[in-house]
Amino acid sequence: MKILVADDDPQFLRALRITLAAKGYEVVVAADGRQALSLAIDERPDLVMLDLGMPRLDGVAVIEGLRGWSAAPVLVVSGRTGAADKVQALDAGADDYVTKPFAMDELLARIRALTRRVPGQDAEPVVVFGDVTVDLAAHAVERAGSACG
Repeated sequence: MKILVADDDPQFLRALRITLAAKGYEVVVAADGRQALSLAIDERPDLVMLDLGMPRLDGVAVIEGLRGWSAAPVLVVSGRTGAADKVQALDAGADDYVTKPFAMDELLARIRALTRRVPGQDAEPVVVFGDVTVDLAAHAVERAGSACG
């Protein structure tokens, strides 16, 4: 599972990269908001974890940019503790919000909770048109329950 972590604090990024990698996650890091959006496009992470106060593009703008095309869960990890900041981030499309400092066990539990609700990237939909069923993952087509060609 790939996690994009965006924060302008290099020590925080390093600590999260080490901890998440030790737990088996593939970690991609961004030091500002523009880089976060660019990496999200290139890397297609399964989860985006970001701070609100980043240079070049703030966290809320990143969330709004992601929500235009990505369904990946967004976990805000921020030092901003005010209700208005939390509401703004959640209304912009964030799925969860954790304030710094935080317990690493809690952060890991939130990551697990957010990612278990989202189908993996390998999951492909089955599309039904009347009596025709197309299974995109199996590359199979059925009509009225019988395999086609």
